[in-house]
Order: sequence, then C-alpha cells, then structure tokens
Amino acid sequence: MKVLIIGSGGREHALAWQCSLFEEVEHVFVAPGNAGTDLEKKISNIQIDSENIPDLISFAKSEFIDITIVGPEAPLVMGVVDDFQDEGLVIFGPSKLASQLEGSKAFSKDFMHRNNIPTAFYEVFTESNLAIKYVKEMGTPIVIKADGLAAGKGVIIANTLSEAILAINDMLEGNRFGEAGSRVVIEEFLTGEEASFIVMVDGSNILPMATSQDHKSRDNGDKGPNTGGMGAYSPAPIVTPLVFDGVMEKIIKPTVEAMKAEGIPYTGFLYAGLMIDKKGITKVLEYNCRLGDPETQPIMMRLKSNLARLCISATQGDLDTVKGEWDERPSLGVVMAAKGYPESYKKGEIINLSLEEAGSKIFHAGTKLDAGNITSNGGRVLCATALGLDIKEAQEKAYQLVNSVSWDGSYFRTDIGFKGI
Repeated sequence: MKVLIIGSGGREHALAWQCSLFEEVEHVFVAPGNAGTDLEKKISNIQIDSENIPDLISFAKSEFIDITIVGPEAPLVMGVVDDFQDEGLVIFGPSKLASQLEGSKAFSKDFMHRNNIPTAFYEVFTESNLAIKYVKEMGTPIVIKADGLAAGKGVIIANTLSEAILAINDMLEGNRFGEAGSRVVIEEFLTGEEASFIVMVDGSNILPMATSQDHKSRDNGDKGPNTGGMGAYSPAPIVTPLVFDGVMEKIIKPTVEAMKAEGIPYTGFLYAGLMIDKKGITKVLEYNCRLGDPETQPIMMRLKSNLARLCISATQGDLDTVKGEWDERPSLGVVMAAKGYPESYKKGEIINLSLEEAGSKIFHAGTKLDAGNITSNGGRVLCATALGLDIKEAQEKAYQLVNSVSWDGSYFRTDIGFKGI
C-alpha cells in the first residue's frame, strides 16, 4: 500500500509516522513535509505545496497512491477531496461543502442552531458599529471569532469592552485576518474545561478516536495570547464515560445525521471542540474538519491500528466493520515554539536533537533541512511526545525529551497536562 499525506506540520509527521509502522504500508509520501518526515524510514517528502491540487493529483496518479489523507484545513475548504474523487482517486476527508463546518464559523453556528446541537448563543456581523453595539448590550467577557480560516488564531476572548472593540476593529476594519475576518461571529463566553472530541466518519458510520485535551494559550496557567496549540494529552479525564456517551448522542450523531439529511454527507475526521462545565453539561465551541494539532501527536502515539487501513474502510463506507485499538497508556506532547510566537519570530535557527527512547517521539512541525542541519522554519517547531503509565509519568518523560533539545530562542510551556494531573 502507498500512502500520500498532504501537509507539512506536526500533525502530518505524526500521521505519516503512524502509517509507516505497518508492513502493509510500502511507502508514505508527504507533500510537502518537513525535516522530520524527510529523516524517517519509509517516508519521503514531495516538494508539492499542500494547496497545489493539480500537482497533487498528478503525483497520486503517477505513483498509484492507494489512499490520500488530508492533514490541514485549507486544501479541504478549497475542494481537494472533490477534485481527487473526480479523477477516480481514493482520498479521506470531507467535501468542499462539508468543510464549511470549519471554513465558516457562521455556517457552523447556523447549522448547530437549526439542528439543536448545543452551542453558545451568537450573532454574526459584517459592520463594526453593529458588532460593538451588540457587545455593549451583552457585556463581557465575550468571544470574537473571525468567520473564516485563521490558522487557529482567529479567536479572541475579550475580557473588557475595550478589548472587544479592538478585536472587532482589527478584524472588520484593520483586515487583521484578511478575507477570513471580513465577517465576525460574536458569541457568549462559556465557562468550564475544554476537550477535543475527534471521530472518523464514513458518511453514516462513526468511529471515535481517543479523547484529548489541548492547551491553546501560549503561557503557563492557560494565560497569554491564543495560539494554534502549545501541547496536548490523551485521554482527557474530563471526558468521563457519561460525558462521552452524551457527546456521541447529543452532538456527534446528530451532526452526522443532519449533514446527511441536508444533502452534504460527511466523510473524514470530524473534530468537535467542547466546553464541559462542572455539571458535565457539554456545548460545542467549534468544529474542525480534520485532526487537531497538537492533539494528533499524542493520539497517534496511542493508536495501535493501521490508520491507512481505517481511512480506506471509511472511504468505502465500512467503518462499522472495523475497530480502533489503543495503547492503554496516556500520552502527552509539549510544543516547542520559536520565541515570539504567535506574533513575530526568527527562522533558520539550528536545532540540536538527541536520540529518542522507546515510547517517546519528537514530531517536527516548523522545520527544514539546510546544508545537513535541522533548522527552525515556523512558529511551532517541534512537539516532544511520550507515553507513560499515567499522565504524570507521560508529562515527566515528555519534558525529559524537551530538555534534550536545544536551539537559540526556543519557548515552551512547563505545565502541559496540569489539568489532567
């Protein structure tokens, strides 16, 4: 079996690595990949941008790729799945229409509202004066979201009226997120604990993945600016068996059934970002149409089944005939970022890595090879991930791995997993 992974981040390194572990998989190609994927056995980088759909199709045809797995959201929203399928190629991911669940916050909120899927109260605005008026009426804290894709950074939690006004003006007047911020969703601030609930869907059938919890804030104690994610662990203790069953019955199944009923059947990874309050009442913060990053890294460390085979089953509508096998040990990943992330940061710093021990893995995100050196090439650079007998041990092993890595200007949180512990 030949596998193509589309994307270049830590999520894609983890996907490619997991697929490569199985004898059934002859080779994994990653387009465009990073330094980490370039150095793995049975994995090759292909210098095709993840949004260059025509060249991706040509490559998949020429290499007789058996299954393509899409990592990032942008090509999904562009319609990569539709275009691959039009050419008779097997690809796992949602269609362009179905990807609106992530591609448009307004679409997803309207979808949840009309299908009685629990979520925060909200309104949608294109004019800043009306948006500011609404915030004054509702009060703070309040959440301001760019409608479109903003690389995980288009969500602002405004604790004061001045912060809300600044965020609204930045998006609608200042063009901070470009076209993605030309429309904003303003919604109530929910309290509780966040968790990531990810499933595989084949249009009708659902296969849950291991639960996980992400840390979006840059600094310890969940403080500081919002990021694409500074670390994650799996499973998420907040998702008790009772909460799990409730999420499946009240959120995931209704979502899949409603998409099908509305003529937009959903196939792919479906990620529900949840807020769970002290009473266990759960609401959807957002949908993503792909695996999360950095949640994928600890999840893939625990997955014992062949992901490529599961994806093929999903494209055939056979998810009800397969099961996912999981390592019972928890896993935890710590993102090592470039100092200054998520704002301005340096690239091109030489990274020194040590050998990994069994049960631990450094997944690359923003890296590249330069004259034989591994160098930084993004905001989130690495994710040091480890398994442990419990979350505490996984945390200790992950930070041992972090401390074995060095480069000028690295930054990481020192408390990833504190809620689980």
